[in-house]
Amino acid sequence: MTETSTPLQDVRAAIARAAGIARRDADEVTLIAISKTHPTESIVPLIGEGQRVFGENRVQEAQEKWPPLVEAHPDIELHLVGQLQSNKADDAVALFDCIHSLDRPSLVKALAKAFDKAGRQVPCFVQVNIGAEEQKGGCAIADVPGLIGQARDAGIPLAGLMCVPPFEVEPAPYFALLAKLAADNGLPGLSMGMSGDFETAVMLGATHVRVGSALFGERG
Repeated sequence: MTETSTPLQDVRAAIARAAGIARRDADEVTLIAISKTHPTESIVPLIGEGQRVFGENRVQEAQEKWPPLVEAHPDIELHLVGQLQSNKADDAVALFDCIHSLDRPSLVKALAKAFDKAGRQVPCFVQVNIGAEEQKGGCAIADVPGLIGQARDAGIPLAGLMCVPPFEVEPAPYFALLAKLAADNGLPGLSMGMSGDFETAVMLGATHVRVGSALFGERG
């Protein structure tokens, strides 16, 4: 960060540089500011700088924090990037504008019911367990086509695929694999890349990057 720039300006500049290397338009990349665990007073300055897309991990935390901010700034777009329990589907659909963690048939059913009840649909990313890690959520790679088919049959609007690569491993092969899976299944969106690797993700086709600590500092 330079003496005159802000973290948000630096992240946006890094996205633009990575997009330029890949001969992409930086406007093709949506920056999601991951505000989980950060208080309202940390979020307001980013809103003041023009950031309008934010991400939260937990439905309850978002319910406590975001309604007044959304009321004050109706153009804010709120994304759920953490795991979603089926019994929280109604609450998630009421609050969020996009869900990044559709990963199992039971959640397909819960979301389809929640959409019908709310009279609104929320675009969803299918989360893929791209590194086959037992401790992480996400659909197994082999099950991706089947889950996509179930979601489409249920009328769920699919935005694309999402992944979190294994920690401290070169992420590029995992991002490339997610891009291939998305292309093979006719999905346009790629939610991939976080603070430590979003530039690599942009160069490999990310349409949404989920950046927290590079904007807010370490989690509270």
